[in-house]
Amino acid sequence: MAMPGVPALPVGRSLLYLVVAGVAWGTAGAAASLIFRVSDLGPLALSFWRCAGGLVLLAGALALRPRRTPRPVEPRSRRLLRILGTGVGLTVFQSAYFAAVDATGLAVGTVVTLGAGPVLIAVGARVLLGERLGPGGLAAVAGALAGLAVLVLGGEGGEVVPAGVLLALLSAAGYAAITLLTRWLGRDGGGGDALTTSAWAFGIGAVGLLPMAAAEGLVPHTAETGQVLWLLVYVAAVPTALAYALYFAGAAAVRSATVSVIMLLEPVSAAVIAVTVLGERLTAATVVGTLLLLTAVTGLALAEARGAAVTRRRAAEAEAEAEAVAV
Repeated sequence: MAMPGVPALPVGRSLLYLVVAGVAWGTAGAAASLIFRVSDLGPLALSFWRCAGGLVLLAGALALRPRRTPRPVEPRSRRLLRILGTGVGLTVFQSAYFAAVDATGLAVGTVVTLGAGPVLIAVGARVLLGERLGPGGLAAVAGALAGLAVLVLGGEGGEVVPAGVLLALLSAAGYAAITLLTRWLGRDGGGGDALTTSAWAFGIGAVGLLPMAAAEGLVPHTAETGQVLWLLVYVAAVPTALAYALYFAGAAAVRSATVSVIMLLEPVSAAVIAVTVLGERLTAATVVGTLLLLTAVTGLALAEARGAAVTRRRAAEAEAEAEAVAV
């Protein structure tokens, strides 16, 4: 998802931004796991504080951003659909993800969410937008389903919780819905400014989550108040405001297929943190299922890259033929 109206950064810097964003996103679940361990704060309350904090920080970034060339006026109905759709999708994505991490652990929750997301996007794009999957896409979807099956059916006692996997799939569905909506609106330039949309989405998420988060308990009861507050600030600042800003800036100059592969750093970094810091145990089934999912996402990205290259080549050939006819 590129940020409209922003000059593209150099490719090298864009890649660096995406790498930092991917690693930062991978730490969000780790911070959530630590919060759940030392307090009674629930997933909905944590998601509320992430949305509220992210909104404050993104609003500050927007206020400090230089004024841009006015964009064409977007119809009110499309703007409402974009903002509400992104807000609801983001709320489901984040809340279900934190709940999945709480239920089945950081490594499995992150891998299933980020592995299933691109697969749901590919299938949704085929069904809703008429985009072709192709042999590579079909193979990647099959590989992802195999990976999920290995994770769920091969997990040993308590390592993989089916309810947690379902929550991770719900999170992936929220992520896929945001991406498909953005892609559909962007077909005719109706995607809007990405940073502004994100700020609105966090605002909608905070408002929508407030009643449920209040019922769950907004204020954590803990003996480690300082640690919980520091972690909440970290979640709002680094894997939310900073990571989203870097992602939008970097994605403006890099092919979407490349972005998809780089974003695999998120589940990889989360898995590394889960094992080395949180002491989670990865069984053989977890490792095999994870590798299948990550390979499937890589396959989807490569298939997209090949498809884009074919499209560009055909467009260039058609343009050359038109010029030859004109001469």
